[in-house]
Amino acid sequence: MEENKQDVLNEDNTNHEETELARWYVVYTYSGYENKVKATLEKIVENRGLQEKIQEIIIPMEEEIEIKDGKQKTSIKKVFPGYVLVKMIMSDETWYVVKNIKGVFNFVGVGDKPLPLTDKEMQSLGIEDIINLDFEVGDSVRITAEPFYNYSAVIEEIFKDKKRVKVKVSMFGRETTVELDFNQIQKI
Repeated sequence: MEENKQDVLNEDNTNHEETELARWYVVYTYSGYENKVKATLEKIVENRGLQEKIQEIIIPMEEEIEIKDGKQKTSIKKVFPGYVLVKMIMSDETWYVVKNIKGVFNFVGVGDKPLPLTDKEMQSLGIEDIINLDFEVGDSVRITAEPFYNYSAVIEEIFKDKKRVKVKVSMFGRETTVELDFNQIQKI
């Protein structure tokens, strides 16, 4: 079983870049366990120091306005009952931590292989608007996209609305300014 799990997680994951990027995964929970799963996972992340590997946990919610007896009532409801979204770097350790929380049924994917959400799926879910900005102007970052892969840079400007940053890259003794998406940089 342990060998099978590792094979499933490592299959098609040979690109070093992909293994270090956090992606959004959907975790299928038992009905009514979403908040418990989120709280438990947040506590485990804090206790084990996994903040770099399991970065965000959300339960998509929306405001619902209902008019009853001429009175307006506002309530918050889960957009996807039974599901929790987790931004994480998939590894044997993180898979095991999430999968073994009481109330978690499985990851959404093919068979036992968790599949991350695509950019298109994230946009349709509105996740691109949920940004936990962990960098600011002046911070040093590592570029995780070609053609500047693994170069260090310094953030000059942040464009939250475009989800882009302007960074200064030093290469061949010259400074070059480049604009990148948030998901193309990693804090050093």
